[in-house]
Amino acid sequence: MQNRNFQMIETNGIRLRTVVEGEGPLVILLHGWPQCWYLWRHQIDPLVAAGFQVAVPDQRGYGGSDKPAAVEAYNIIELTNDVAGIASALGHERFLVVGHDWGAPVAWHTALLHPQRVKAVAGLSVPYSRWKARLLTQQEFYGDNFWYMVYFQQPGVAEAELEADLPTTLRKIYYSISGDIPDELRPGRKPATAKFLDGMSDPAALPAWLTEADLAYYVAQYQQSGFRGPINWYRNIDRNVALTPQLDALETGRIQQPAFFIAGTKDPVLQFHGGRALAGMDKWLVDLRGKVLIEGAGHWVPMERPAEVNEALLGFLKSVA
Repeated sequence: MQNRNFQMIETNGIRLRTVVEGEGPLVILLHGWPQCWYLWRHQIDPLVAAGFQVAVPDQRGYGGSDKPAAVEAYNIIELTNDVAGIASALGHERFLVVGHDWGAPVAWHTALLHPQRVKAVAGLSVPYSRWKARLLTQQEFYGDNFWYMVYFQQPGVAEAELEADLPTTLRKIYYSISGDIPDELRPGRKPATAKFLDGMSDPAALPAWLTEADLAYYVAQYQQSGFRGPINWYRNIDRNVALTPQLDALETGRIQQPAFFIAGTKDPVLQFHGGRALAGMDKWLVDLRGKVLIEGAGHWVPMERPAEVNEALLGFLKSVA
């Protein structure tokens, strides 16, 4: 895990620790929450072997990258400018971008906000949909039920819970929304007064796709970064809508580039808000080349099912590079 070529790339006024390997058309891989570059460890070598240059940053706030203090520093304009700046720093005018979890909205929006630079875009786990201001961040829409994005809004609260025992926190998160957890142990509804980890299971043994060494690497990254920067992404959801009003209209908010989507059938994100995002994605993506749903996989599909993800992703990328 340490035998990677890391560069500190200066982009958009910050420095991002980035794995850079290979030669050819540039593919930028964007992780989400709570991850780091290491999410993509099974994708880097196959992409390089297929003739791509691969750049895999710790996104801002994460791992070995810069961690601006201001909450607003994590808005979608800054996040997408970071991505475009990585390509510029590596000498590429145009590039392909792939994102998982929070990395998927960044990938989708990089295609929207930098249309002349993004050749094609792929999202994993999180379908593209236009955010609705306040719907995701206000308790009034969830009654007496817990909604984690609301819980994340107050600075310091979630950080204190999640940083108290990093190995337990990460074990529970990775296991509880994976395809491996039995249905009867999957997190369900809980009261609005609950904490994030309430109701999540701590596995007796790690699933096969997450070794003790993998978990130790993740713990080391969060010992370095903490959770403040990563959770600040959630504190910009309403701001992101306000900053991009042009994307509300279908004629200006549609993604024109070739696009692709991959997810696991047991990924709880697909069920958010009744599954409307996945069902409605076609109207926002002009050139959607495919939706691949991997049976039995959960949220961490690049780790859980790397062979299937690599086959689907490489097929798409080679067709549009």
